[in-house]
Order: sequence, then C-alpha cells, then structure tokens
Amino acid sequence: MSLKEDGFEIHTDFLRRDYINEILAEIEALGSALAKHGIRNAEKKLVSVNNLVKSNLLLEKASRYLPGKPEVVRVIVFDKTPDKNWLVSWHQDKTVSVSDRKEVEGWGPWTLKEGIHHVQPELKVLEEMVTFRIHLDDADETNGCLKVIPKSHQLGILSKEQQERIVRESQEHICLAKSGDLLVMRPYLLHSSNKGTEPKHRRVVHIEYSCFQLPQGLVWA
Repeated sequence: MSLKEDGFEIHTDFLRRDYINEILAEIEALGSALAKHGIRNAEKKLVSVNNLVKSNLLLEKASRYLPGKPEVVRVIVFDKTPDKNWLVSWHQDKTVSVSDRKEVEGWGPWTLKEGIHHVQPELKVLEEMVTFRIHLDDADETNGCLKVIPKSHQLGILSKEQQERIVRESQEHICLAKSGDLLVMRPYLLHSSNKGTEPKHRRVVHIEYSCFQLPQGLVWA
C-alpha cells in the first residue's frame, strides 16, 4: 500500500514504548473527565501529546508527504471502550480547524466545536494535508479498528450518494494495527469503523498536518 496510489499506508513499530506509556498515563489520569468519544484539541490538553505532535520524529515524517513545512491542523485522541463503543459510518474528513471565521470564496459551511472554528475548505487545501493515526493499543475488528476504501481519495470530494455507491462497488480494507504502529492517510480517503465486537481500549492519536498557506488573517487553530 502507498499513500499516493492507495491513499494510505501503515508503518509498523513507529512509536517507541516510552512515548506510548507517557501518553497513556496522562490519558488514564483524566479518569471520568475523559469525553465520550475522546479528546478534541488534545495537544492543548495533554503535554505528552503536544510534545509528540511537535517532535522532530513526526514533523520530519510529515515533511515526506507534503511539499512544504508541516503545521499542526487538528489533534484528537480517540478511545473506544466497552461503555464508549461507537460506530462511524463511511465518510471523508473534509473540515479543518482555524483561528477565526472569515469569509473565503469556496470555503463553507462553518461550524463551532468546543469554541474552535471548523470549515470545509476547497479541495486544494485537503490535498496539502496528511493524517497520522498513531495506535496506542492493538487494533482489530474486535475493538472497532478503522476500515478504508483504497484509492477513493483519487475521486475528490464526494456526495453522500456517491460515497454510498463507491462503498457498495468497492472492496474495503481492514486496517489491523499493533500498539506503536502508524497509519498515514489522506483525510478525504473514505473510511469508517464498526463497534467493537469484544470492546476494549482502542486508543488512537489522530493528527492532521498541512503545509497550505492560509488566507491572510487565518492560522491553524
């Protein structure tokens, strides 16, 4: 699998155990304060995650997939558990988070999530983005791992009807992963996940990087 052709690729044994343990310890210290589906803006709430997303390890890796200097767009920590076991239908990640709301031709609609402005930009913005999903736990079908439709990123932004047709006509790929593995993907690759059949922790650090030069007055949130 390759990012260019298939829209995703998996790198095994990417993150060292000491990094993983540090992040898990900080997540577990949150206890009942952990939100149902995870932690948005995780780099602003978890020191260990902030250190990771700004580390040379990740920035140098992101530079290999982008034509310019990578900047952090959005960071989310997901955690599926027996009592927080959800499914995500087939979709594309089409929004970005920015500092302010500003009317830009071809951008919209706008939404506000936890006080952060989110907007769907033009496709050219998404084409200069890459998503890293770093697995803190082993992930398979029993705990609701990610599924993707290979090559669907080559089709651009799709309507709901187009997405449904492509899913029907395509062979899905189940993204099995071990703790420490890295899944690299284009954000607009079609992807989904089922509920876990034997739910247990499925903690993932989801990081989006971009090198796109934002319109004047905007910065990545």
